[in-house]
Amino acid sequence: MTDYDALIIGGGHNGLICAAYLAKAGKKVAVFEAKDTLGGCASTREITPGFEVSGCAQWLHQLSPAIIKDLQLDLHGLKYAARDLPTVALGDNGSHITLDGDLVEGAGISTSDQVAYKHFHGKMLKYANLLRTAYEQRPPKLVESNWADRLTLIKLGLGMKRMGRDDMSDFMRLILINIFDLMKESFDNPLLQGAISLDAVLGTALGPRSPNTVFSYLHRQVGEVYGYKGVSQVAGGMGKIGQVLASSARKEGVDIRISARVNRINLEGSQISGITLEGGEKIFAPLVISNADPVTTFESLLGFDNMETGMARRVSQIRNNSGTAKLHLALKGLPGFTGLTNAQLGHRLLIAPDMNYIERAFNPIKYRQYSNAPALDISVASINDPDLSPPGSHVLSALVQYAPYAPEGGWEHHKQIFTDIVIDRISQYAPGIKDQILTSELCTPADLEKDYGMTGGQWHHGELSIDQVLMMRPFPGCSQYASAVDGLYLCGAGAHPGGGVMGLAGKNAATEVIKRGKQS
Repeated sequence: MTDYDALIIGGGHNGLICAAYLAKAGKKVAVFEAKDTLGGCASTREITPGFEVSGCAQWLHQLSPAIIKDLQLDLHGLKYAARDLPTVALGDNGSHITLDGDLVEGAGISTSDQVAYKHFHGKMLKYANLLRTAYEQRPPKLVESNWADRLTLIKLGLGMKRMGRDDMSDFMRLILINIFDLMKESFDNPLLQGAISLDAVLGTALGPRSPNTVFSYLHRQVGEVYGYKGVSQVAGGMGKIGQVLASSARKEGVDIRISARVNRINLEGSQISGITLEGGEKIFAPLVISNADPVTTFESLLGFDNMETGMARRVSQIRNNSGTAKLHLALKGLPGFTGLTNAQLGHRLLIAPDMNYIERAFNPIKYRQYSNAPALDISVASINDPDLSPPGSHVLSALVQYAPYAPEGGWEHHKQIFTDIVIDRISQYAPGIKDQILTSELCTPADLEKDYGMTGGQWHHGELSIDQVLMMRPFPGCSQYASAVDGLYLCGAGAHPGGGVMGLAGKNAATEVIKRGKQS
């Protein structure tokens, strides 16, 4: 008995995108989401009556324009409270700098750094555009490749050749070094170095001196290739992404069930036969496509006993380290950041004074400790979207680097201490904010794991490192969305090209399922 052609586990953005594309191709598809809301890490929730925040992801800056067009997301209600917001790197005593596209200005910025930043920005976009070429299709296998894989490799080779000999050589050099060294050879201004370095480490358990951080920076810059000049803020919070994607998917005929937790992926012999929900209900289909992270998919839902030993070992070796926490504040008034106008309060605000500051913030998590002086990515979302809080009140959210997954003694002994540390750090730039706080909430990596089902609290569903990206993602033998288990696919951030609200993992997975279906 077959109920559907394909079942999607998880109603995050990639799962909904995958479902919509499959349905557009004529497949009968159902999505099963454990929570009572859709969107996964793109969520909006109330932290206290009347105050709403984006629970995990807080900026939109990578969503593929092709997906927006194909799924008609504008017609389904995608609206922006603000677009192309500059980034303000906060300096002591109001001596801030502003990054806006390829321009940087502010206190202490020299003409030579301004010229260097314009050149740097253009070069990074060239390299990010090469990644975009790789990201918009399945990653090619380097052995046993077919013509599609060979064509992808040819496209990448031509892309590198078009960059010119000097840029191509520099790309090969930079992709393997760390962001600290790149910043040292590029700029003199500490605030500028710190702002770019923070972009390279957000969402990771890496510091500026760690390998792979130039790659993680370029991964983020793919959004600039897509036309996002800075970050954008979605009206209604990031949870609106899930709502508009669900509306688009339903229009294509997708069945979506919320509060429907999947307990098991079922097999008949070596072939996928469907899923079992919490409570025992079984749904039948020859294809299961998981938007859950690979560890959850293979270890918890399928079970290591249903795969060969080598595959189980590779799953257990996936690195899911995260050093990112999230702080939310409900405020009874407008926060006053020294040196910022009210309009600038709605921009992206960073506390990352220099690279050594970020590196010192990173060091403690090596020993399961948290930073006493964390780096922060701050959004005062209610400036651009007043409906998120009562009149005269505001909400502030901050991504916090760094916090360990499991500090010694457990977070119950440390959460309030670390919350106070983060608030103290913000108050050094926004005097008086402590007196405005009505409610505070800290989401640790362990909380993010619990709330959003991502192992280790890692929003990329697996660290973005050279051995866990492209044709190595999430591991050899499962790098083109299809797994070694007949009928089981991945469509989430743990698959190529990785995390961020980009949507390409979902779109690419659907393309691969459709193509394989035509070949069978």
